[in-house]
Amino acid sequence: MTVSPQSPPTPFVEFGREAWSRLAATTPLPLTSDDVALLRGLGDPTDLTEVDDVYRPLSALLQLYAGATGALHEATSSFLGERPRRTPYVIGIAGSVAVGKSSTARLMRELMRRWPQTPRVDLVTTDGFLYPNAELERRGLLQRKGFPESYDRRALLRFVAEVKGGAAEVSAPLYDHVTYDIVPERRQVVRRPDVLIVEGLNVLQPARITADGTTSIAVSDFFDFSIYVDARRRDIKRWYVDRFLKLRSTAFSEPGSYFRHFAELDDAAAVTRAEQIWTSINERNLRENIEPTRGRATLVVTKDAEHRVHRMRLRKL
Repeated sequence: MTVSPQSPPTPFVEFGREAWSRLAATTPLPLTSDDVALLRGLGDPTDLTEVDDVYRPLSALLQLYAGATGALHEATSSFLGERPRRTPYVIGIAGSVAVGKSSTARLMRELMRRWPQTPRVDLVTTDGFLYPNAELERRGLLQRKGFPESYDRRALLRFVAEVKGGAAEVSAPLYDHVTYDIVPERRQVVRRPDVLIVEGLNVLQPARITADGTTSIAVSDFFDFSIYVDARRRDIKRWYVDRFLKLRSTAFSEPGSYFRHFAELDDAAAVTRAEQIWTSINERNLRENIEPTRGRATLVVTKDAEHRVHRMRLRKL
């Protein structure tokens, strides 16, 4: 933990990896190496040591936050003379393509659901709220997939609001990364979980100013806690290119893959194409839309060049 009497006042407290890892020294680690291998993303080197040092303390912290929020709910309900049902604790996870936010989300889901206080944990990705390809093409947005305007923002807001409002059952569309499109007639159903994790590129976007000058509601308004997974752009670019190369023999080569034409590229051509996509789409989206939301997160998790978390910055209460 970084403490200096000469440091200017800041709304954050910063931890190095070693200090952070000591925060949950007595908390058991419920995952195995095999569990971690199944949960991490393609090209993500996260191992059991990383989970032990970084994600185990984070799950313990989130249990404290969720418990305190539940206690506040009970106290407020008692004060108001009401007995409404407790609503799910909602966590948002944001960050760039290829930075490892999906691995973070899956690890947190598995760790949190092993705590006796939160056995029901659901994970929803905002990919399901992208407009279908046909609609993106109609709007001229197919090459801006992943940018804020490519999502059905109203549907996403309605989903999170209903979950947070305590609805008995809410469903979300499903996205297929092989066909690169929404899956028709299939949905993910969420039934009053203890915790809901919402993972996506732009989940920390602030509210928009509407045409009449008023401020709309943002998805992040419904979050109880938010995490931004961060790294240097040049490192994320390298991870993206490496993942692209690996995908040639996995998802790209599957029957029906939208990117099947990339599967036959040789290494040099694949690197060139991956760099083009990164520069024209992903880096631009990161620079213009994703990075500016970093300061809105409750916790910023920063990775080094080896894809390892080395610093955590937590917003003070």
